[in-house]
Amino acid sequence: ASPRTRIPPGAVALAGRFSGVYPRASPGGWQLIGQTEVPMWDLARTPPALLQPGQRVQFVDAATEAGRELLERWRAPSRCAVAASSSAPDSCAPDGGGDGAAPVLEVLAPGLQALVQDLGRPGQAGQGVSASGALDRGAFLAANRLVGNHFNAPALELLHGGFTVRALGPAVVAVTGAEGPLTLRRQDGATLPAARHAPLALQAGDTLALGAPEAGLRSYLAARGGFAAQPVLGSCASDTLAGIGPAPLAAGQRLGLGRRESRHGPLASVAAHPEAASPHLPRPGDAAAVWLDITLGPRADWFSPQALALLLEQPWQVTPQSNRVGLRLAGSQPLQRAAAFEGAELPSEGTALGALQVPANGQPVLFLADHPLTGGYPVVGCVAAHHLDLAAQLPAGTLIRFRAQRPFQEICLP
Repeated sequence: ASPRTRIPPGAVALAGRFSGVYPRASPGGWQLIGQTEVPMWDLARTPPALLQPGQRVQFVDAATEAGRELLERWRAPSRCAVAASSSAPDSCAPDGGGDGAAPVLEVLAPGLQALVQDLGRPGQAGQGVSASGALDRGAFLAANRLVGNHFNAPALELLHGGFTVRALGPAVVAVTGAEGPLTLRRQDGATLPAARHAPLALQAGDTLALGAPEAGLRSYLAARGGFAAQPVLGSCASDTLAGIGPAPLAAGQRLGLGRRESRHGPLASVAAHPEAASPHLPRPGDAAAVWLDITLGPRADWFSPQALALLLEQPWQVTPQSNRVGLRLAGSQPLQRAAAFEGAELPSEGTALGALQVPANGQPVLFLADHPLTGGYPVVGCVAAHHLDLAAQLPAGTLIRFRAQRPFQEICLP
């Protein structure tokens, strides 16, 4: 069976000797046994996660008197008042109000998905929050470098094409990542192609439109000064799985930019020369497979030798169900477990960016930046860090081949 694509928030579940509560709607494969109204996550709390590592939890039947008393305590007005009066934002809105900055750009069309991203929020794993951040970090860094920003200034991650923005005042922007048409329409009506991977000066009334990518999948738009937004847990990254950070941009939204003296320090000079485009981005309809380097393990022993050979020999196709959480792959033959592990349940363990997890249906999932921090399916390998940016640019239909670099090695702690 495949993991469910959506489990409701508050669902109580079991997996082997583990139990857990889903804090928000998300995919999952645990066995559901109940539901709780007690919120597991609330940014009005400090810390936001109700449960911390090392705490003991006892479930109480809500139909009993003790359960009803607990629910009444959680529904008490005092708790609602704390949440209502808290200044902690549920998400950081990237608009003209952020940091007191006047709006400089207006979104006319957001395309399939337009998100504010930076390099993420590492160090929050204890609260169940992954680092998240820009999927193609190289393209994100290049965009900020072109306009003279600090390397971690918030920028926009744009999925596919269809994104259009209008300048409300002077701005310097740059678009990197995927390859495709970029059209500038001046206020006087003149239309001309604009270059990617180079700084571009906009004046009030100019519009900039991204067409459908000819190669790759995601583009990054940086503006000089960085987009003004209120950090959540130290970052303005949009985490689509945890629901933390700015909501996807919408038509009519106005975006403010940071000041010349930003919280990161003074801005650098705008780049004098264009940067090279990302190499070897896949194009729609390419018959050739994209090669990704992997390290086998830590659960390669859960699969038969034939399955491990199949992992490396057959192409895997990126399916339309892929997103920022991970690439769902499909092969003509699924990976079979070793006989000793047929029907076995793996206790949940930590997962990493680039992990290649194999659910019961034998079709791997390649975890990207918004991946869950734990999982109960065996991880057969992990994609090398130098190929993660490339993985972020693979559209549905792309064929992937895996190339094993070295066997997994246990890290032995003293």
